[in-house]
Amino acid sequence: MNKSELIDAVAASADIPKAAAGRVIDAMIDAITDSLKKSDPVVLVGFGTFTTKERAARQGRNPQTGATIQIKAAKVPTFKAGKALKDAVNL
Repeated sequence: MNKSELIDAVAASADIPKAAAGRVIDAMIDAITDSLKKSDPVVLVGFGTFTTKERAARQGRNPQTGATIQIKAAKVPTFKAGKALKDAVNL
């Protein structure tokens, strides 16, 4: 499912126009992104938890040349599925 299909599904389920559903989904994505930028977790009970993790700096290898390169430290977003989501998927 891509974003436009998700908008269609939300619009049909909530009985709202597609434009409104699109704005809702965009607002939700923006809110989750803003929270993760501040390293605040987003917990949706039953669905899952969005968090950030620190990835340490490390050495890597350029596959074309074989040269060693330095990879910078970074914050990466993660998602852990909640029990209700896991149970729904494993029916």
